[in-house]
Amino acid sequence: MLPSSEWTAICGRVVLADGILDDGMVVFQGERILYVGPYLEEYGKRGFVQKTTGFIWPGLIDVHVHGAGGADVMDGTPSSLRTMAKTLARYGVTGFLATTMTMDRPRLEKALANVAAEAPRMREGAEVLGVHLEGPWICPRHRGAQNPAYISDPRPEDAEWAWNASDGWLRWVTLAPERPGALELIRRFVDRGVVVSAGHTGATYEEMQEAITAGVTHATHCFNAMTVLHHRQPGTVGAVLTDDRLTTEVIADGFHVHPAVIRLLAKVKEKDSLLLISDGIRAVGLPDGRYELGGLTVYAKEGKATLEDGGLAGSLLTMDEAVRNMARYAHIPLWEAVRMGSLAPAKKLGLDDRMGSLETGKWANIVMTDENCRVLRVWVKGRLIADAEERE
Repeated sequence: MLPSSEWTAICGRVVLADGILDDGMVVFQGERILYVGPYLEEYGKRGFVQKTTGFIWPGLIDVHVHGAGGADVMDGTPSSLRTMAKTLARYGVTGFLATTMTMDRPRLEKALANVAAEAPRMREGAEVLGVHLEGPWICPRHRGAQNPAYISDPRPEDAEWAWNASDGWLRWVTLAPERPGALELIRRFVDRGVVVSAGHTGATYEEMQEAITAGVTHATHCFNAMTVLHHRQPGTVGAVLTDDRLTTEVIADGFHVHPAVIRLLAKVKEKDSLLLISDGIRAVGLPDGRYELGGLTVYAKEGKATLEDGGLAGSLLTMDEAVRNMARYAHIPLWEAVRMGSLAPAKKLGLDDRMGSLETGKWANIVMTDENCRVLRVWVKGRLIADAEERE
């Protein structure tokens, strides 16, 4: 271990929030970034210097991920949460929201309690930033891969239940705002500082306007599991595309949304209003085969995860691949795609004062890649948590 008086310097093409610095350097000491800018000899001659012919990204943040590496949030065990964190780190993720599925209350409570107990103690892998509760207050017709047996209508007191069950770790909720009782539940979540997202929803455009007034500020996996755009019935998608009060997210794997539509979404939404997510399941990072998701059987094959009826079931996408795909599909510079997976989610979570971009004083959450944007090394708060060379 390096003496505390020394620093680590990473040299390469630094991806900033507004461009790329070709001959750049990021220097950190302990948990914090000391310097970001052109190469400086004073840092290059002392400390621990690492160089790449590729890029240096800020750490990626996944606000919607269910599992990875054979583990799932709904397992409700310390080992599963740690396996997820270590696996996600290999793909450039330095922070994530542990995302649940629609399930019965005992299993949801077990999963939430596990996050609350384990997240503060975890020191390996990506950092757990909180809980994303996806369901159970969703629309049965737009359930996607959520188990219909456990869908329920919202009650105002559900906000207190979810908050207490997570011991205050709840950061994000996906629900269908048109369901009976949903508007009051939205208000109660918002009062606690929780991001409320419309998803798995049959909401009309008019119902979405009511939901936005109540406090909905986001839409879950845009275009998937929601009412589509029609020229006389704009639906949820119409609200997302036209209302600047809504941020949204996209699964940029080429299966969930056509690349041309991803390009449209990137053109329409303002800066930091579009987030990249993985919606990853336990099969991420594993061979093709049969897996489980929320009590349903899922088949992973050739990059796609499906139910027995062929419907999509989460994804096998990783966040680094989402960045690469987004740059290609949307015809945007790499730095813009990286920002969608780093600064945009950090801002949505209210954490951009400490993460999401490479800036002096922020946490040293850093990703080093090769020329093809394949992840080589990852640091969280200055700790090396993933090294591709060690896996080979």
